[in-house]
Parts: sequence; C-alpha cells; structure tokens
Amino acid sequence: MASLKALKIRIGSVKSTQKITKAMKMVAAAKLRRAQEAAEAGRPYAERLGAVMASLASKVTLSESSPKLLAGTGRDQVHLLVVATSERGLAGAFNTNIVRAARRKADELERAGKTVRFYLAGKKGRVLRRFYPEGIAADHDLSTVKTVAFDDARAIADDLIARYEAGEFDVAHLFYAKFQSALVQEPVGQQIIPVAIDRSEPQLSNDGGAVVEYEPDEETILAELLPRNVAIQIFRALLENAASEQGSRMTAMDNATRNAGDMIKRLSIQYNRARQAAITTELVEIISGAEAL
Repeated sequence: MASLKALKIRIGSVKSTQKITKAMKMVAAAKLRRAQEAAEAGRPYAERLGAVMASLASKVTLSESSPKLLAGTGRDQVHLLVVATSERGLAGAFNTNIVRAARRKADELERAGKTVRFYLAGKKGRVLRRFYPEGIAADHDLSTVKTVAFDDARAIADDLIARYEAGEFDVAHLFYAKFQSALVQEPVGQQIIPVAIDRSEPQLSNDGGAVVEYEPDEETILAELLPRNVAIQIFRALLENAASEQGSRMTAMDNATRNAGDMIKRLSIQYNRARQAAITTELVEIISGAEAL
C-alpha cells in the first residue's frame, strides 16, 4: 500500500490536473459558440455555390477548350488527399477520425491500382508520415492561424490549383470533420478537383421552368467560378473543423474533469483507510505499552 505522503501528493496532483481540464473546457465552450456560428453561416453559401456549379457544368459539353478544373486531366491515376486537421491536440478523437477516413480512402484507391499522395493542412495530420513516408506531397503550415479567414483557404486553393495545372495529380479529395454538435463531429470526404458532376441525375433548378440565358457563356462563367469554388469548399472545411475541434475538446475536457473527480474520490478513500489503519496501529502500540508497565 502506498504511503500517506505519496497518496497526499498524488491527490494534490490530480486536483491540479482537474483545475486545468476544467479551465480548458470553459475556454473551448466559449470558442465553440463563435466557431459554430461561423460554420453554420458558411454552409448555405458553400452549398448553393456547389449547386450553381453543378447546374452550369451540366449545361456544358466538355471539350479541349473546357476549363481544366471541370474537364479534368483526362486521367484518373494520381489522387491527392487533402487532409485538414487541427494544430493542437487534447481534442478527443477529432483528428484521429479525420486521419482514419483519409486512410480508408487511400486503401480503397490503392486496391484499385491508383497512386495516392497526401496534402496535409494542420499539424496533427503529420501522423500520416508514419504510414506513408513517401506519400506526402506537401505540408501546409497553419500554425500562425488564430482565427480562420478566407485568405487562409485561398492560399491552400491557389497552391492546389497550381500543382494540378502542373500535372502533379489528377483528382483531389478533401477530408475534414463536419460539425453536428459538441458530441458529434462527422468525418467527411469530398472531391474538389475536378468538380464532381453526376450527369446521370437531373439537376434541380429553382427557375420555375424558365429559359435561362447566360451572359457571358457558361464556360466563361465556370472559368471564373471554378477556382473560387475550390477556395470556398476549403474555407467551409476549415470553418467546420474549427467548430468540430472546439466541440470535441470541450467534450474531452469534460470527460477528463469527471474522471479526475472519480480518481480523487478513490484516492481519498484509500488515503482515509491508510490513515485510519496508521492511527489504529499507534493506539494498539500505546495500549500495549501501557499494559506492559
């Protein structure tokens, strides 16, 4: 059995840890509100832009003059997985779930005979280096980003588009965590380059059946909107990640605080029992000594 002094030191240590986790939970809760509002505000624009892109693309006949971000490279061999994670840990399974989703996609593509590369956006995604030491194409530094801004997403988008036009990959997929609640963050993967269009499904429209004429033509509009769409989808992913990270951290720190409380109770019981045993032993020794006299 541990000594009274060791138990007392351990109880004090756990209490200090509990104070830290409780403070971190409160900070995460405060940040979560702002991050959740930003993520929810960005969803309608990103979703509507995606619908507009799909509607325009469905009206375009692909040719050699079509924008490369729409028509593709003509190949489907090299896939780039853009993995967006956080810069900090202590957020439960938030980063692990995103990395796991990316690895599942990578395994699926490799089984199909494709070449897989990774583009890391966030420090915690670097764990992929252990599994794919030769598969990391780039590591975008987000350590200086305190609050996500559109310029951060545009920098990533510009880099991806430049690499795409240089022929480094054929298809790009984006992985992040969609915020649902403080308890639920869903890992999501979507194709962002070239824009994914399902031509087998009729495109929904809100024009009431009216004939729509575009000025300038659809291809010119697409050429302008396609790069912005990539940046918008990445911006949405970063906003969703920011909210998901704080929600996951708040939940993790709440669980850690509760676990610390349970440990303190167990250690306190153990300490009281050891203290009572020590007192009883001293009393027995005193009584035995008195009787001997």
